[in-house]
Amino acid sequence: MAELPRILIVDDSRVVRVSLIHHLKGHYEVREEGDGEEAWQSLVLDPTIKAVISDLQMPKLNGYELLERVRSSKLRRLQQMPFILVSGEESEEDRDKARHLGVSDFVTKGAGSAEILTRLDNLFALADAKENLDAGRERMVHDPESGLFTRKYLELQAAKGLAHASRQASDVSVMVLGFDGYPALAARLGNKVAEDVSYRFARMLAGKMRQEDNLGHFGPGQFAVISPGTALAFCATFAERVREAVEVARLTVQGQTVSVTVSIGIASVPTDPVSSASAFLDLAGQRMQVAMQQGGNRTESGGITPATRPISLHHALELLAAGRAAPVVPHLPVLGRQVLPLLQLMNQELGLALPVAEIERRLNERNAQ
Repeated sequence: MAELPRILIVDDSRVVRVSLIHHLKGHYEVREEGDGEEAWQSLVLDPTIKAVISDLQMPKLNGYELLERVRSSKLRRLQQMPFILVSGEESEEDRDKARHLGVSDFVTKGAGSAEILTRLDNLFALADAKENLDAGRERMVHDPESGLFTRKYLELQAAKGLAHASRQASDVSVMVLGFDGYPALAARLGNKVAEDVSYRFARMLAGKMRQEDNLGHFGPGQFAVISPGTALAFCATFAERVREAVEVARLTVQGQTVSVTVSIGIASVPTDPVSSASAFLDLAGQRMQVAMQQGGNRTESGGITPATRPISLHHALELLAAGRAAPVVPHLPVLGRQVLPLLQLMNQELGLALPVAEIERRLNERNAQ
């Protein structure tokens, strides 16, 4: 037999408590306290209590004060708990005070079983409906697995960004990031593990974002960032930093070292004319697909940002340490000229016979080609 919901009855009169218990018997389990202070301790310590029926006039802590504590509690279950006050000859002003403090309902002293049970049943039905509504809203906003925003919520945020940009004549940008070869990664590691890998990189991305940016799902192995007030050039710079960070990162999964790259598509208003928030996201997604089709591990923003950008010496060394020499090769002429002074110093200080002049000549030839 299922356990009955537990109701806390608070009244300094033993006679009143016995009467209320008689009304609730067989429908609810009852816990009773003779004062608001003891009732407060019970509410904090006993999470099985689902509702309160309290008198107004009590020593130590009256019904108003108990209600105020419950509604201002840090415990969410207390903030939303059904709370019924038993009223006698209170004025309408007293009732308004109770409503302001957050009372759920009133019952008059001497009310019969039918009325009390009806009030409780209605409050529990209302609480269940609100909980289901909140759960549905939460599912719309956050993905239950990753905790990231859903695609639908991102569209709402993009719509807000577009509206604000239109009113304030400002910028808003969208970046859609996708892992290159994600289907193959999922086939090799399994869908669940591949998702976990992508979520770990998504958390890294979240750590690099501004507070006003919104990160969420776009598709399997794909994420989107809505950046209000961000112009295309700044979004492209951020996208390149993210791409480079993913490129040199290494994860150990099931005893295997996993290395991945990402392709990133960017769209920005007012640079890109779009008709809706959905079209805005889709344009960035289409550009991500273009970047993937061109070989991946690149950023595409509609031709405004060049596909190949210079890399720093530090980033080149990170790539080499990660066993990724191929992305460094196109940048050898520039990188080589940066290290020539170091090679010359090594020649001088260590008495080496490095062909520095020949290295410089070949770097110049490569650059000309």
